[in-house]
Amino acid sequence: MSYVIDFIQQPWPWYVAGPLIAFVMFALYYFGNTFGMSSNFRNVCSMLGGGRSCDLFDFDWREQTWNLMFTVGAILGGFIAYNFLTPDTAVGISPATIADLEAYGMVEPGKNFVPSEIFSFEELLSWKGLIFIVFGGFLVGFGTRYAGGCTSGHAISGMSNLQPASLLAVVGFFIGGLLMTHFILPHLLML
Repeated sequence: MSYVIDFIQQPWPWYVAGPLIAFVMFALYYFGNTFGMSSNFRNVCSMLGGGRSCDLFDFDWREQTWNLMFTVGAILGGFIAYNFLTPDTAVGISPATIADLEAYGMVEPGKNFVPSEIFSFEELLSWKGLIFIVFGGFLVGFGTRYAGGCTSGHAISGMSNLQPASLLAVVGFFIGGLLMTHFILPHLLML
């Protein structure tokens, strides 16, 4: 029994997680569905009557009930994994990254999943919190809509369906992430 608990509490190796993802993508493709977490925001808006005032939300959301259940499962699974299956909230990051983050004023980087210097209720009303949480959230939402999907939709579903637009989007995600990490994030952390 302890072997099973140890297995569950560790990240799954690629040879387990990869085939499981491939199986799910094949099943979705076989049944004519595509995967993407951001599409559920559209589904929820349609459920709440958004179609009366906006054509984007005017569709039968009941056809996407499986995707809504997938999202509920992801949220529930994350809650269970964090509260019951995670022995430690420390994040394994390199000593060089820890040194860089400490130079930017982070206290004990890697101790928790997210740094409390940015993601906390106390920081929400600071300039740093407004930039990271409010403006950053707006940019994520705008980018998701502009790119026609989120990172999971393009990188997992779109790439497995060999969609050229998804390949372009994923390349853009990586370039944007690298530019943000090396040129913009250091200045924002110093606020």
